[in-house]
Amino acid sequence: MATALKIGTTFGFALAAGIGSTVSAQQSDWSYEATVYLFMPETDLSLATPNGTIDGTLSFSDALDNLDFAFMAAFAASDGRWLFLADYNYTNLSFSNGTPGPAISSVDTSAEIKFFSGYVGYRVYDAPTVSVDLAGGFRWFSTSTQFTLQPGIAPGRSATADDNWTDPVIGARARVRFSDKWSGSGFVDYGGFRSGSETWQILLTADYAINDRWLLRGGYRYISFDHVINGNDFKFDQSGPLLGATYRF
Repeated sequence: MATALKIGTTFGFALAAGIGSTVSAQQSDWSYEATVYLFMPETDLSLATPNGTIDGTLSFSDALDNLDFAFMAAFAASDGRWLFLADYNYTNLSFSNGTPGPAISSVDTSAEIKFFSGYVGYRVYDAPTVSVDLAGGFRWFSTSTQFTLQPGIAPGRSATADDNWTDPVIGARARVRFSDKWSGSGFVDYGGFRSGSETWQILLTADYAINDRWLLRGGYRYISFDHVINGNDFKFDQSGPLLGATYRF
């Protein structure tokens, strides 16, 4: 199997914020965090067509061997109990998978994936060591994906998924402080709420504070999309570890 990643595993930027602040009638207190991190996912794509389901998979090990570049950016700000989050992700990848039978020699996959998530959150629980936020918003997704079946005994053919859409999402975030140096966070969301469209994600991190401004962050992310495009079911999943450094201001 020959696998080539054009622009795949994520090396990008994220911004996240969360504070409990005192607000007066005259002044508000805002706080932010900026994170630079490396996201190393396994990628799975599939398209169900009248002639059968076509799958393309880029494994985590192959992604490391063929790492090129991708981009993620997010912004968040918090004032008192209110939280505002935005996240953008761009992935452009190209790879090939062998097939188990002689009919088709391989499946070549090329995909340009973009999605943007925006949330408004509210802190429903705030204690010295634990905080919980609930959030609601939307996720926009755009794909230009082509599967090309290279000929074996059977002739070759191709299938394309080219569309964009927006789903409402709801989510929750929890932060836990274990000590002066160690803390952790978890974020989950779910969206779609209609026939033919579903999306969800899980993000877990463990954080180590170097000082008041800087911390190191490691974790795991899984994000999934399932949407019907021109009557065909399109699925996209990415999952894997991440490592990053965060600056708080």
